[in-house]
Amino acid sequence: MPYLKDELSGFVPEDIATDIIKDVARGSSIIRLSKAEEMKSDEKKIPVMTDGPGAYWVGEGERIQTSTAQWIYPKLVAKKLGVIIPVTKEKLEDTTIDVFSELKQHIAEAFYKTIDAACIFKTSSPFETSLITAIEEAGNTITNTGKFDIVVSDLMSAVEEDGFDVDGFTADIGVKGTLRKLRDDNGAALFVEGTNQRELYSQPIEFVRNGAWDKAKATIIGGEWKYSLFGLKQGIEYEILKEATLQNTVDADGKPISLAEQDMIAIKATMRVGYLCVKGDAFAAIVPEGAAAAPDEGDEGDEGDEGEEGAA
Repeated sequence: MPYLKDELSGFVPEDIATDIIKDVARGSSIIRLSKAEEMKSDEKKIPVMTDGPGAYWVGEGERIQTSTAQWIYPKLVAKKLGVIIPVTKEKLEDTTIDVFSELKQHIAEAFYKTIDAACIFKTSSPFETSLITAIEEAGNTITNTGKFDIVVSDLMSAVEEDGFDVDGFTADIGVKGTLRKLRDDNGAALFVEGTNQRELYSQPIEFVRNGAWDKAKATIIGGEWKYSLFGLKQGIEYEILKEATLQNTVDADGKPISLAEQDMIAIKATMRVGYLCVKGDAFAAIVPEGAAAAPDEGDEGDEGDEGEEGAA
């Protein structure tokens, strides 16, 4: 059985990596709702039909008319996401499997919080767009005024008027109290919280409970989620750091942790993921009163494609 001191870099053991990815998927609202795309390389073109072929009535002996479908090919690009976890030097004497079994929940939590923040709100994001920016570009934001059930209905109408259908929602965990009070004309609850699934207007709703939700930008988002694509390259890589200074990780004294000075090591784990909203008008968002269009925060993330400390 390999020990960490003998394998200072490589891939996280497959069984552990699979568990981490499952935990990431369970913790991330954007992953649970979006259409999954397997990525075998860092880029994948996604064919999207913008205008389909027409059908025609045909008389006896007449030729069938033909029409051409129009396609676009937006690109799903995988970016590296990383987390650095400082640990005691004694971990080098443990097996690789034992170390990552102990740390897998911490790694998963760091990953799914950063994924939701980037994909939904473009927070420190390397991606060209996000769900909320696509919604804003489509003009599908509804101000949160009046009765919340009516505002949610207006959200659904905005999507339906564009020819799409809301088949799910994502929202801040803090909105659950408001939803529990909603009733239809017969007094039946509009929000149903079941054992395995929560529903609003009979559609599933996922609550972001990992601290990634930006309350200043949106309260709830709904749409037809096959137009929200999440890509994942298999495998999680790791590397052992022995002498780095972790600028974004401070000790009790408020100073960055220096691994060499404090006789510690750090485990850097990285994975590659991609996100793309192919049709912003398939979604709509309820935004708080006074909310302005979000500034483009993507430039910060573009410089950090390596992203090793992005989730730390």
